[in-house]
Amino acid sequence: MSGTSYDAIDAVAVDVWFAGPTEIRSRIIGHHATPMPAPIRAALAAALPPAATSAADICRLDTGLGQAFAEAARSALDRFCDGTADLIVTSGQTFYHWVDGSSCLGTLQLGEPTWIAERTALPVVSNLRTRDVTCGGQGAPLVSLVDALLLGSRDRCGALNIGGIANLTVVGPAPIAYDVGPGNALLDAAVTVASGGSESMDVDGARARRGAVIPALLELLLRDPFFALPPPKSTGKERFHLDYLRGALAEVGLDLREHADDVIATLTRLTSSAIAAECRRHDLAELVVSGGGADNPVLMEELTAALPGVAIRRIDSFGIASSAKEAYAFAVLGFLTMHGLPATLPSCTGADRPAILGSITPGRGPLRLPPPAATMPHRLSVQSGLSVR
Repeated sequence: MSGTSYDAIDAVAVDVWFAGPTEIRSRIIGHHATPMPAPIRAALAAALPPAATSAADICRLDTGLGQAFAEAARSALDRFCDGTADLIVTSGQTFYHWVDGSSCLGTLQLGEPTWIAERTALPVVSNLRTRDVTCGGQGAPLVSLVDALLLGSRDRCGALNIGGIANLTVVGPAPIAYDVGPGNALLDAAVTVASGGSESMDVDGARARRGAVIPALLELLLRDPFFALPPPKSTGKERFHLDYLRGALAEVGLDLREHADDVIATLTRLTSSAIAAECRRHDLAELVVSGGGADNPVLMEELTAALPGVAIRRIDSFGIASSAKEAYAFAVLGFLTMHGLPATLPSCTGADRPAILGSITPGRGPLRLPPPAATMPHRLSVQSGLSVR
């Protein structure tokens, strides 16, 4: 898994099995994060929207990411799985998510899966988002099915992941899910510029704590039309990027470097305010948080202050390390694909129907699929046994 922050490749090893016709059980064997190779990270930063790019750059990125994912998968196999497993699942690196208003028209993930299949000799499930888009869905957030299976019996409960983009799943009889807005995307961009490239994130919220919120900038950012769109909806760095921030700063007459900590404090408040507004909209009593933003104490303090009476806890309390949550979720989605089961909830992505996700690249041997499962599970549990290295 590599998310919208593209700072690391998360690899998680998971045992997943059916415990009856309606329940999946799982055990996380271990997980580790590998820093994204610096040349690939720099090439991504230079090529992602709104920058112009070329077919040659896309080809090089597709190959380089595929090779980096293959090494991360091989490392996880050797560390946690005695060198082998049944299946590799990759989310790919989202390069462009084509959204027009409330509609997603296409999505492009890079990281050629054949490199993974060749390096590990195992079958690979990849390109999971596109099938949902072809069915009229947003292709995101795909983790919503896992949220619903894991937390579905909890009343007035939401699952929040704060990566580059923040997404929310509201579980219950008819779960809904959508992207809330920028999580760390604008924050990371501001820190990178303010530090001259020596920092890439606001570690421990230190800059936000030193700064003061700029009301005019916050009000301008919160007027972005995306926040007013009804769910389902999705977004990405195609919308919330450095030039977007620079345009907002120009409108209020501020220079990023001169007011760096104040801008970062304001962007932290933007993220917490947008999330809190959606939690209040759904009258949530419990919020289960994962992703890199869960490690930002200032952001979490602001969320707690904005949501009095809401029990806020990390996904770790359910047996999943916060940093491993999305990679774990994609492992479960790939498990469903291999058993012929749909891995989306139309109420969450907006698709016309549930769909079996992804493409399967064979390993070095013949592709052998398990018999299709007869029924869709309604519950997911996590057993203890996590190892982090």
